[in-house]
Amino acid sequence: MQSFDEIRDYAKNVLSQKRFLHTLSVADEAKELALLWGADCEKAYFAALLHDIAKEIPFEESKEILKKAGLPTDFIRPLIHGPVAAYMAREKFGICDEDILNAIRYHSTGRTGMSVLEKIIFVADFTEPNRLYTDSKEVRELSRKDLDAAMLLQCDRCIKFLIDTGKIVNTLTVDLRNSLIKQQKRGKDK
Repeated sequence: MQSFDEIRDYAKNVLSQKRFLHTLSVADEAKELALLWGADCEKAYFAALLHDIAKEIPFEESKEILKKAGLPTDFIRPLIHGPVAAYMAREKFGICDEDILNAIRYHSTGRTGMSVLEKIIFVADFTEPNRLYTDSKEVRELSRKDLDAAMLLQCDRCIKFLIDTGKIVNTLTVDLRNSLIKQQKRGKDK
């Protein structure tokens, strides 16, 4: 596995300045959340540094990477970078930890049954301090008190935005939202 510095240097070379600064900010946010929620800070930092590593690879090239790897290619343009980044993390950077790979793979969509690390990367990508929209700030504040409640709010806001703008809502995100609501309801029933 390569070092933080090597991965950070690679990211700096392949990402735009804006995307690179976002990546560093997500890494800092992920480390902070990992400390707060008892996750491995090193894993959180690695996952965050790599989460958007494939974000600026053209769509057709991303599909070709997945096809050559024998992986599914049926992703919409804004979401394909997660699976491609997870593939690159394993093949290019020697990351074999499935928790890190899943955190990278599902950072945009979420999924049911997420580990604490996956939740942290999902939330950190949405709440890093350079995200200036109101929803981001609300989710960020809530993430310090209740990580699952923050994820539910994030899902609600993202789904509403996608519906309002006529975009496709990924079923993984819908399933995650529904599972969080069921979990929340079970907690209230106790």
